[in-house]
Amino acid sequence: MPFCCPDCLSTDGLEIDAAIQLPPDSRSDEIFIQLGRCRQCGFQGAAVYEESRRGALDQDDWSHTGYCLELEVCRRWEGLIRSCPDPFNWRCRCQAHLAFNAVDAWGRWQLPPELARCATFPMQMQAD
Repeated sequence: MPFCCPDCLSTDGLEIDAAIQLPPDSRSDEIFIQLGRCRQCGFQGAAVYEESRRGALDQDDWSHTGYCLELEVCRRWEGLIRSCPDPFNWRCRCQAHLAFNAVDAWGRWQLPPELARCATFPMQMQAD
């Protein structure tokens, strides 16, 4: 499913190329790190999707944030994610899952340091 590219503003260019699901934490039921590339201009970046279903009945809380990650880091992360034999199995104990799954003393997942230094953008899907 395409998203709006933060570089060229193409409304259908940015697509997710690789993703890895991380274990639930003290806040979120689903956590994904995603890598994307714009099919129009070649922009590459990362995104984090978090969803919690722990509130009121029929109420989900989610966030999907894009990051202007350095190209070198994107390539390294892509290799790491692609090395995982089962990227959508959060119980996997491969090197990639272990590398991305840092939690604090309260069990809250921690954003990788490379993302904490990046500019962010909204992950907006093309309006129908």
